[in-house]
Amino acid sequence: MEILVVDVGGTHVKIRASSGEEIRRAPSGPIATPQQIIDTILKLADHWRFDVISLGYPGEVRGGRPTLEPNHLGRGWVGFDFQLAFRRPVKIINDAAMQALGSYQGGRMLFLGLGTGLGSAMVVDNVVQPMELSKLPYKNGFTFGDFLRQSGKERLGLPAWRQEVAAVTTLLRAALVADYVIVGGGNAYLLRGLPPHTQLGNNANAFEGGFRLWRDPEIRV
Repeated sequence: MEILVVDVGGTHVKIRASSGEEIRRAPSGPIATPQQIIDTILKLADHWRFDVISLGYPGEVRGGRPTLEPNHLGRGWVGFDFQLAFRRPVKIINDAAMQALGSYQGGRMLFLGLGTGLGSAMVVDNVVQPMELSKLPYKNGFTFGDFLRQSGKERLGLPAWRQEVAAVTTLLRAALVADYVIVGGGNAYLLRGLPPHTQLGNNANAFEGGFRLWRDPEIRV
């Protein structure tokens, strides 16, 4: 079984097939509809063979389907028939949860994705639990997302942002009783001096998570 993994982001869509190491990408953006994204994916995957698809979606997913429209893309994702559009079986998972799954090393793991937004998920004994920690109140009337996402970095400046990431990571690990924390996303490379029990992730792990969705029978989403 050949798997195509699709990582849909607010600025780019990226794909990789299980048969190779090549990653292909194309712009997405705030007016990109699901049909436009699928057309782009199929063009990117030209001449690749794949039987099934894993799709990382930048928003809330319940029961394998998007249940809220994304913040950084066009409309029309909720209720869209992805399996019909792709003409193949599709498994849909929140994008942070997919990267979390690809980063998972056992036990209780918290994943934080630092990018345009703040993504979050936990994996506990092979059970993947998407989360929306970004929306929780933090301090001074701001949420965790207000501090840790891209706009928070720009508002605070890099040194203060790094301090906030360390503080929030330590706080959330204790509150959620996580054995360890993986910090990924596009801005993770800017961090220095991570707190104890915290590791830098790799964005390529999103593809590994997509492969595990189909290959690992122990995983529950």
